[in-house]
Amino acid sequence: METSTKSNILPERQAKPKWLRVKLPTGEKYTELRGLVDKYKLNTICTSGSCPNMGECWGEGTATFMILGNICTRSCGFCGVKTGRPEDVNWDEPEKVARSIKIMKIKHAVITSVDRDDLKDMGSIMWAETVKTIRRMNPETTLETLIPDFQGITRHIDRILAVHPEVISHNVETVKRLTREVRIQAKYDQSMEVLRYMKAQGQRRTKSGIMLGLGETKEEVIQTLHDLKSADVDVVTIGQYLQPSKKHLPVKQFITPDLFAEYKAIGLDLGFRHVESSALVRSSYKAQKHIN
Repeated sequence: METSTKSNILPERQAKPKWLRVKLPTGEKYTELRGLVDKYKLNTICTSGSCPNMGECWGEGTATFMILGNICTRSCGFCGVKTGRPEDVNWDEPEKVARSIKIMKIKHAVITSVDRDDLKDMGSIMWAETVKTIRRMNPETTLETLIPDFQGITRHIDRILAVHPEVISHNVETVKRLTREVRIQAKYDQSMEVLRYMKAQGQRRTKSGIMLGLGETKEEVIQTLHDLKSADVDVVTIGQYLQPSKKHLPVKQFITPDLFAEYKAIGLDLGFRHVESSALVRSSYKAQKHIN
């Protein structure tokens, strides 16, 4: 296979390309939800992470919430979440998240979290309680859980499987060669095994995502898609990595729309049910469509 060429990858020193320009979110639904978030001081990843797709997702009744605090025990080179010693688990959090979903009238919620390697259960009990509380307060809302790897310990993963979210997602984030640099404490093969295990246990819909622009080759991206398919993953998201701060890994390439489209075509040919592939795609992009 041919490697990527200058026609489809741009060097970092060039200005940010026009396809990465973000339009300000608009629309009646967005305005309504923005007002509720501000009024009730609701915490969504959409707002705290300045997601470029916030207006589109909110317009479709989808939002993302983070649990288990905002301090992570891992120090991934790509992630803007603060690293350090997390605070004690707040057992009121499931109720707070469920109430936020109810106030915002969210049709499909994505729940994610920091890594909590400091806890014996790695946060899996809180995960299960959050899903159960959301179900109780919002019985019509569908759920995606974007989970950490739980160090591959199946009894923790089983707690998520037991509460039956419509979609369980776990991101491999990058290609195998770059995993040690990008994710540091994570392992590529372990993430693949987590995805494979969930499907083997009967999870109806599994999902994963990768970021491009960290120095991966075209062959490595295609191999990652093959590996995800071998793990029986149903949905894949592919987006452009953008550096959160000067302390994080630099962007090495800006991937062009044509190459993103090519990766989407390759993924669909491999048999994935859904492939979201473009510069501004993030893990929860069009998440409500990934249920069916």
